[in-house]
This record gives sequence, structure tokens and C-alpha cells, in this order.
Amino acid sequence: MRLHDLKPRPGSKHRRKRLGIGESSGHGKTSGRGGKGQTARSGSSIRIGFEGGQMPLIRRLPKRGFNNARFTTVYLPVNLSDLNTFENGATVDEATLRKAGLANGRSAGIKVLGVGSLTRKLTVKASAFSASARSAIEKLGGTAEVVTR
Repeated sequence: MRLHDLKPRPGSKHRRKRLGIGESSGHGKTSGRGGKGQTARSGSSIRIGFEGGQMPLIRRLPKRGFNNARFTTVYLPVNLSDLNTFENGATVDEATLRKAGLANGRSAGIKVLGVGSLTRKLTVKASAFSASARSAIEKLGGTAEVVTR
């Protein structure tokens, strides 16, 4: 077998559908778009689940059962590299992070993540820490304190 003997597997290659090339081709006249209407127009796209203005099925059916999403704890993430903006030996808590603009929005607290590298000795008070963030803070002689709201 040589390079010129190689061929794709049977059935793996398909001809491109050539639209609008005469009635006998099977793809003439409306070019596979059916009759008239919204979907026959160019640039037409109807969002998924849209039923022409009729109340969609997903909204007609009653919602039952338990969904855990409404009870999840949402933390605001703060990376280790962001903590380098504070001075050496400073105490960093949620209020100072919000004042510095590193944590914005509503949440159940702050979670410090181990993204980037920390170069300062800090006392960090947050709701949660990743394992790598906690070890990086303590390796530099700082402390990672878990606080509850």
C-alpha cells in the first residue's frame, strides 16, 4: 500500500447539496425550504420552543418536584494573585475586598481560590478557601480564617 492508494472509508464522504439548480434535481424552485412563510425567508430563525405566539408547552405544563438550585451557596471568587494589591501584614476581609473592587454583587460570601501566586503575608478572612489557596497563604506565614455570616 502506498500513499496514492489511500481512500476515505465508504460512506464517510458526502456530496454537497446543490440548491436551486433546476426542478429535476429535486432541489429546485424552493430549494428545500418548503412553501411560503417565516421559515422560507432569508435570515429567518425562530427561537427554540417558540410556537407562533401560542403559549409554549414548557410554560403550559405545571412545574413540580424539587430543584436544589434555589438552595445552593453562591460564593464570589477572589484569586490569590488579586490579594497582592494589599500591603504586607494586612488583614483582608469581605469589606476590604469589596472596597478594593475585587468582589462585587450579591453572594453568600467570598471564596479565595488558588489562581496565581501570592507574594505577601496576609491575614485573610473569608467564607471559604480552596485547599491550594489555604496552603499558599499559610506557606508565606499568613493565616486563612473561615468566617460565617
